[in-house]
Amino acid sequence: MNLAPNFTLPCAALFALLLPPALAAQQYTPTAAAQAPNRDTSYIDAQGAAHVTRVVPVPQTLSPQARQYLARPMPDQEPPQTLAERRASTDAYTANARVEWSKICPNQIVEAKMAGVPVRIVTPDPLPEAKRDMVLLNLHGGGFNSDSGSYTESIPIASYTGIKVVAVLYRLAPEHPFPAAVDDSVAVYQELLKTYAPSHIVIYGTSAGAILTAEVAVKLKQLGLPMPAALGVFSGFGDFARTGDSASLFALRGLSGHLDPPGAEPHDPEYVGGADPRDAVLSPIYADLRGLPPTLFVTSERDALLSGTANLERAYLTAGVDAHLIVFDGLPHAFWYNPALPEAIEANHFMADFFLKHLEH
Repeated sequence: MNLAPNFTLPCAALFALLLPPALAAQQYTPTAAAQAPNRDTSYIDAQGAAHVTRVVPVPQTLSPQARQYLARPMPDQEPPQTLAERRASTDAYTANARVEWSKICPNQIVEAKMAGVPVRIVTPDPLPEAKRDMVLLNLHGGGFNSDSGSYTESIPIASYTGIKVVAVLYRLAPEHPFPAAVDDSVAVYQELLKTYAPSHIVIYGTSAGAILTAEVAVKLKQLGLPMPAALGVFSGFGDFARTGDSASLFALRGLSGHLDPPGAEPHDPEYVGGADPRDAVLSPIYADLRGLPPTLFVTSERDALLSGTANLERAYLTAGVDAHLIVFDGLPHAFWYNPALPEAIEANHFMADFFLKHLEH
C-alpha cells in the first residue's frame, strides 16, 4: 500500500482546550535550526524539577517508514486549536483513515443506534461463520472532545480478528462531561449482552478510549454486571489527579511539536467537569480492581501517556489481574493508527491475537 507521506495522527490531545482570549494575540515563533540545542544539558532545581535538553537520535531499530515519519518537522511553538478547528481536522483525518485502512482491511460499515446511542458497526469482509457469536466493543480515542478512532481502531481489529466491531459514538466533552461517555458505553454493553454471552465480548480503546475502557470496567463491577472476556487499554491512564513523568517529556508527536510545562491542575477539566478527580470510576487507579478480566496494555516509549499506561497496568497487577504490557521503542502516541507503519500493523496484530486468545479460550 502506498500511503501519502503527510498522513497525520491528530488523535488524542487529551489536554486540548479552547484557546484562552488572553493568548489570542500572542505571537508564536517556532525554534529554527540555528537556535536548536546541539548538546545535552541538565539542571535539577531545589524542588527536584529537571530543566534539561537532550539530543536524541531516531532509534535504528525502527522501520524505514517509522524513521521517516519521526523525521517530519513540527513546530514547537504554535497556537492551540479551537475546539471547532480540532473537530474539523479530526473529522477530515478519520475520513481519510477509513479509506486507507479499508484498502488493506476489507469491511462493511453501518451507522446505527444501540440503546439510543449512535454506533458504527464494522464487519470484516468476509465474516467467518464460527465468529458470528462474538463481538468487540470499541471506545474510540480523541481527547474526549472529538472522534479520531472509531475507524482507525475498529477497521484493522475487525479484519485481524475476523470479528464484528461495534464502535460507540459516545457523547463528547465539553458539552457532555463525565460520566456521559461512561453511561453511553455501559448502555451499549448492556444492549450487547442481550445477544452475546459476556465471554464472547471484548471492550477496548485507544487514548481517551483506553481511559474510558478502564472506567467502564470499574462501572460494570460496581453495577454487578458480568465482565467481558478481556480488555484492551491502549495508551491511556487511570489517574486524573496526578500527572506522570512522560506527560512532561513528550508531546502528541513524541519529541517534536508544542509542549507546555505541566501545571498543578487536574487533567482535562472539560471532561472531568465537577467530578472528584479521585472518583473511583473517573480515575480507576483508586478503584478496587480485583476481579477485572485479562487486560492488554499497549504504549510506546515516546508516548505522553507512557507513564499513565504503565502505572495503571501496575495497579492491575497489584490487584491480581492478568495484565500484560507491550511498549514499542521510539514511537509516539497511538502510532498504530497509521497503516503506513509496519509497527502499526504489528501492534494491531498483537491486540487482535490477545482478544482471540481470550475469546476462544
